[in-house]
Amino acid sequence: SKEFFQLIIAELFNPNYGMFVDIEDTRMLWFNPQSFEVDHNYKLIGMLLGLAVYNNIILDIRFPTVLYQKLMGEQSDIRDLILTHPLLGSSLQQLLDYPDEDVEEVFMLDFVASTTGLFGETITHHLVEGGDEIPVTSDNKHEFVSKYVDYVLNTSVSKQFDQFKKGFDMVASHSPLKSWFRPEELEKLIVGTHKLDFKALQTVARYDNGYTADSDVVKWFWEVTHAMTDEDKSKLLAFSTGCGRAPVGGMSEMNFIVVKNGGDSERLPTAHTCFNVLLLPEYSSKDKLKSKLFSAIQHFEGFGMI
Repeated sequence: SKEFFQLIIAELFNPNYGMFVDIEDTRMLWFNPQSFEVDHNYKLIGMLLGLAVYNNIILDIRFPTVLYQKLMGEQSDIRDLILTHPLLGSSLQQLLDYPDEDVEEVFMLDFVASTTGLFGETITHHLVEGGDEIPVTSDNKHEFVSKYVDYVLNTSVSKQFDQFKKGFDMVASHSPLKSWFRPEELEKLIVGTHKLDFKALQTVARYDNGYTADSDVVKWFWEVTHAMTDEDKSKLLAFSTGCGRAPVGGMSEMNFIVVKNGGDSERLPTAHTCFNVLLLPEYSSKDKLKSKLFSAIQHFEGFGMI
């Protein structure tokens, strides 16, 4: 089910396992080059992404677009590094844009890349043999930047990414993904879109077990929903469907059902996330519905879902 995918992905991406790191500039996730995890754990995550595509399930993960470019076999460049590691990428772009000949004196760089280890120590990687003795100049700065980008996005995480891709390809290699979709489209297939149009969802919503579009509780529900912030709308969608993003075709493509779940009650709303079904008791007032609904969506993970 979608809830199963969401919970297992959340567990595998738990920072305590150290398989991925948060890129501080963007809050995106990237492979941890210092990870002690065994290869098959990365392969498992790749398989889960492939299965999510196969089963049309949207996942709440925060990979940069360059990951999907790599899955599709496309090359990376400085533009991708700027999007994934903005501070580092911008610094390297400044080097490329520097117009004068005194690059060596101004930037004082050698052909090495530095990263931070698990215990805060600095780890130095030679971009070329003897790189610590080769200064970066106006003549070789393009080569330096190219090798630095390749190291950060490819070489330093090749062991982790290769297993991840192997798992993904085990599921998706026989599908037309690579011939039909661009990387950004594959990304949307897996993680959906942040554009949440609940008015479009209202037009396709269905009702059951005594509710209709004219029921007071249903009218209150949509009034409360349309007044929500984008963050709360995302939480409501996640509570009801297992994911806080909309599918590629928009919310008008979704199947969404609001079901009457008994009379007035102190119980919170619940949901069948596998079927996009929201179960609402027939609350006696709009304020009560709002209070119960907000309580439910603020504390929903693994609870209140069936």
